[in-house]
Amino acid sequence: MIEGLSHMTFVVRDLDRMSDILSGVFDAREVYDSGARKFSLSREKFFLIGDLWIAIMEGAPLSERSYNHIAFKIDDGDFDRYAERVKKLGLDMRTPRPRVEGEGRSIYFHDDDNHLFELHTGTLAERLARYARELEVAQ
Repeated sequence: MIEGLSHMTFVVRDLDRMSDILSGVFDAREVYDSGARKFSLSREKFFLIGDLWIAIMEGAPLSERSYNHIAFKIDDGDFDRYAERVKKLGLDMRTPRPRVEGEGRSIYFHDDDNHLFELHTGTLAERLARYARELEVAQ
């Protein structure tokens, strides 16, 4: 039986730059650095964002960008603060996709290795409720 999410791994060119992004945007706490040792495929670092284990490994970046992404929940009151963090690190912010009112707001940005991240203010329950209202109006 699946117990939950174990960890997420991102392959990056520059471990130090990605460390700055994780700590600067997400308040991630570094808990491990392999240094020159290779216990896995390459040098790596581990972080915690809340209770979520994030691994970063040194390697070739993604060859292109896509909409595949990981979204982190933020409070709507913190939206501008997080947008400023992303800008301060010089990350490439993407224009948010069109949304129906009530499904939350998002900040999308790419890291230096073409990974797309989202900081989102809504919840699944809010989105489903909003879509249900939209369907009622259409009928």
